[in-house]
Amino acid sequence: MASASNCIPYSSSFSSNKSPLSDNRRKNPTVKFTCKAKNNEQRPETTSKNGGNSPVKLDRRDVLVGIGGLYRTSLAVNSMNLAKPALPDFKDCIEARQPNGTPINCCPPAIDKIEDYVPSATTIRTRMAAQSFTVDSDYYKKYSTAIQKMKNLSLTDPRNFLQQANVHCAYCDGGYTQKGNPNLLYEIHYSWLFFPWHRWFLYFFEKICQNLIDDDTFALPFWNWDAPEGMQIPPMYNSVVTSPLYDFLRNPDHLPPSVINLEWCNGDTTVPPNDQIKYNLAIMYTQMITQSKTQTDFFGSPYRAGDDITTLSGAGQIEQTPHNHVHSWTGTTVDPSNPINMGVFYSAARDPIFYAHHANIDRIWTIWLNQLKGTNITDVDWLTAYFIFYNEEAKPVRVRIQDCLDPTKLGYTYEDVPIPWLDASAKPKPRAKGKTLPSAPDPAQVFPVILDKTINVIVKRPKKSGSGSPEEILVIEGIEYDKRSYVKFNVYINEDDVNACRPDNTEFLGSFSNLPHGHRMNVKANKKFRISEVLEELGARDYDKVLVTLVPKSSPVQINGIKIEFHS
Repeated sequence: MASASNCIPYSSSFSSNKSPLSDNRRKNPTVKFTCKAKNNEQRPETTSKNGGNSPVKLDRRDVLVGIGGLYRTSLAVNSMNLAKPALPDFKDCIEARQPNGTPINCCPPAIDKIEDYVPSATTIRTRMAAQSFTVDSDYYKKYSTAIQKMKNLSLTDPRNFLQQANVHCAYCDGGYTQKGNPNLLYEIHYSWLFFPWHRWFLYFFEKICQNLIDDDTFALPFWNWDAPEGMQIPPMYNSVVTSPLYDFLRNPDHLPPSVINLEWCNGDTTVPPNDQIKYNLAIMYTQMITQSKTQTDFFGSPYRAGDDITTLSGAGQIEQTPHNHVHSWTGTTVDPSNPINMGVFYSAARDPIFYAHHANIDRIWTIWLNQLKGTNITDVDWLTAYFIFYNEEAKPVRVRIQDCLDPTKLGYTYEDVPIPWLDASAKPKPRAKGKTLPSAPDPAQVFPVILDKTINVIVKRPKKSGSGSPEEILVIEGIEYDKRSYVKFNVYINEDDVNACRPDNTEFLGSFSNLPHGHRMNVKANKKFRISEVLEELGARDYDKVLVTLVPKSSPVQINGIKIEFHS
């Protein structure tokens, strides 16, 4: 296992210079509702228990639609207050910043007018696993031609490959402020916006590819890194250095036959491929099944108008692991103080493999809904939140989350491939009979603390009250860090030797991570782990206390506390 010094912090000094973005767009058109809406006029949609869409009954007397989204008066559904989705403000675009402080202009071309967009697919195309294709396949020829044509477009064309990458940069690195809250930066990571924003981004990228090669049957591939067959960089992205799908800024140590590490940190020791595959499958099981039981677990924290992203609880389980680690494993770290392309958000979409990576993230969303019986969020602030993209005709369009919940309505589905991690649960580490855990101080004696070395604490479990079986949650409280820095620390429970503990051991709960991005921004977040099943598996169901171990893997962060609480 790597020491804390193996992952080097990023630091810099920042200034914020605003550059105006021409915005002559028209106001949102008024959406008309009949006095008694018919079924096919009812919006927004919510999601039924089986993951499909079911309408909320909206009446014109209940709804007014204006600039900034949906405003409710006395909506009968759940008696909600006025809807307040967090929205981007396109009047000004701020220079983004690289982690080392260098400014970078990610602002899109000037926006004239914006039209509302609702997809209406007539055919369904299948996104296939990227490892299925070789550089002599017809598919590769189509895809490489589309990307090359995209790269050849003028930089004034928003469909240009670099301009498309800049869309991700602007949304992720503080290019916009919140609509109505100019002092707050808008952010599509580390909240419930993560999954739907990237779904829409890929949708329009795919439509642009179709347009450039005049083939509406074309579909993006997905990098199937959650199954053994896809745990290397796929051949189509790596075989020919002159290919438009190749990126020489990937980590040279992780080219094939290197097997991806879904919990990777710079400097981690390489393990035999079969072991790494086993660890990866256990990580996927833990993140998707053990730790993603609720919408907040999976999607991340709610993010509404006026919310400061620096004080939200943060990202969902999948966004942190494996999403962040696939980025950092793939991107180059030749200069750890200034990672580029996949290793950092501002440039991640400059590598064509970014789109295959996020297609798999999008596929993971469909698996969570269909195989694992999760449900989409029904909160109106999520459903009515909107983003602005450029379509295949280079026209700016406004899209809402409520219109992307069913991939078939967007015209695509995913190849049905094996999901071996569904049966790859972690197992307790063998230990000597009668061996007891080491003693450690109470959290109150330790925190707050700078996590610059391994810390052990004994955490008291709360007493249950009433009937039922509430879930126990381990909460790492008040994690303070600069989001320009790469951050990672691992968390273990009832483990007396973390150096001998592997990701397929139950004692390894997982990690907290941050991929560097954005302007100077000190963040304070919590990280939660579900531990009821873990304690059962470890034979610790009747313990009144547990040992928690935190192991830093990067630049130090401050931890303000640890506790266990119930979640019914």
